[in-house]
Amino acid sequence: MIKHYNIIVSGKVQGVWYRKSTLDKAQELGVTGFVKNLPNGDVYIEAEGDQNQLQLLVDWCHIGPKFANVDHVSFEEASMQHFTLFEILK
Repeated sequence: MIKHYNIIVSGKVQGVWYRKSTLDKAQELGVTGFVKNLPNGDVYIEAEGDQNQLQLLVDWCHIGPKFANVDHVSFEEASMQHFTLFEILK
């Protein structure tokens, strides 16, 4: 069953290619949705996929790209938006 997660990643996650790396990982996993920076320095992700795909994405979010320093990852299940691709929002 396809699910929708809202994910917030905090720490040193802006200016370290986190959004681009998330895009690459989501495409690798076959996940749809988007990633964007928040004004408070966090990264916000909405992702849709099956339970396994989403768990792999959340697991990856705890690590992130090479220069990231992730302090915390939170996620919650939300209503489906039926995304057709994964993209970076400005």
